[in-house]
Amino acid sequence: MRRRLLLALFALLLLLLLLAGWLALAGRDDPGPPARTGAFSTEQQRSRGAYLALAGDCMACHTARGGAAFAGGRLLATPFGAMHTPNITPDRATGLGSWSADDFWRALHNGVSKDGRLLYPAFPYTSYTRMPREDSDALYAYLQSLPAIQAANAPHQLRFPYNQQILLAGWRALYFRPGVYRADAAKSAEWNRGAYLVQGPAHCSACHSPRNWLGASEGESLAGAMLSMQGWYAPSLTAADQAGLQRWPQEHIVQLLKTGVSGDASVSGPMAEVVSRSLQHLDDADLRAMAQYLQSLPASASAAPKDGGSSVVLPAFLAAGEKLYTQHCADCHGSTGRGQAPAYPALAGNRALTMTATVNPIRMVLNGGFAPATAGNPRPYSMPPFGPVLSDMEVAQVLTYVRASWGNQAAPVSASEVNQYRSVPLD
Repeated sequence: MRRRLLLALFALLLLLLLLAGWLALAGRDDPGPPARTGAFSTEQQRSRGAYLALAGDCMACHTARGGAAFAGGRLLATPFGAMHTPNITPDRATGLGSWSADDFWRALHNGVSKDGRLLYPAFPYTSYTRMPREDSDALYAYLQSLPAIQAANAPHQLRFPYNQQILLAGWRALYFRPGVYRADAAKSAEWNRGAYLVQGPAHCSACHSPRNWLGASEGESLAGAMLSMQGWYAPSLTAADQAGLQRWPQEHIVQLLKTGVSGDASVSGPMAEVVSRSLQHLDDADLRAMAQYLQSLPASASAAPKDGGSSVVLPAFLAAGEKLYTQHCADCHGSTGRGQAPAYPALAGNRALTMTATVNPIRMVLNGGFAPATAGNPRPYSMPPFGPVLSDMEVAQVLTYVRASWGNQAAPVSASEVNQYRSVPLD
């Protein structure tokens, strides 16, 4: 009886999704406002579009390792299968050469391709929809000015039923509402600029907001999320025990986004690429606006995933960790964990180290920590990988030691946790 009820509920859910999908497909051809002409010269449009391409980090996804810029081909692993990013150079056969400004606007604003296909939200149109038509047209003008490169687009390799357009239409009916950013009249122009950049072109929520089992983001919560396929945790930007910025001096936030290092903090992992390819190129005024907006977000409790290990640590386990720390870490981070900023960040009171989620420090010890090379920090210091010389147990011991020393009071790390990430690829 219970099984029949579950099957009936599943069938009803599927029917509702199909109905929602049909309704979404029926209205997907809305072209939006017409292209605006005369507001900017061609050169001004291209310059503005180049800046927006940097803000959106377009090249990072649309450039394969060792490939031509913007020619696509980068493989994106998702929980639903593999996706290949498309060629967005102006090649007429394989890129955007045959696209009009209206076609491009529909892709950014509505998530619909030139041929009418619904685009998968791995392309963050759920954020880009906030971009006004003039920004869409500027980005289009810039991309059309790039060298045309013939590079055929590989088909996605999504599992059934995720490869069905009708179900994608249902997903959109549930979770996507097109809408340009509307300024909050009660806030300053700087705050609104920051909100627009964070929510729109920079699409920060794509990594920092949790997603449900269907891959839908929790809006602009920025409450932290596990990037399961990449094997990193994007920390909460609102929780004080993670990467909450409410108490930071604004100039430190700007410095971190601009150079990758700031005081005792530095970026690594996927965020290092974001700083290197995107944020370091933004105007200081825009970075201050983003910092102001992020600092204005209400503080929240930690939403990090819970680890399953025991909180009881044997003295011998800590002693082994201390010995490993003295041997491999103390020369840079100091015997008291205070480090030598900005080259060697402090470990005492380091939120990136003491978060409930242990994946990031595990990846740092195993694979090394590499800050981005930026104009403001062209020769960054980096942490060497210890995966080749330390066992899973030894990595767990040294991390447990530093998470419990110098005032740190974080839970221990187990060897099984370390082993879980030892073979995760870097990209």
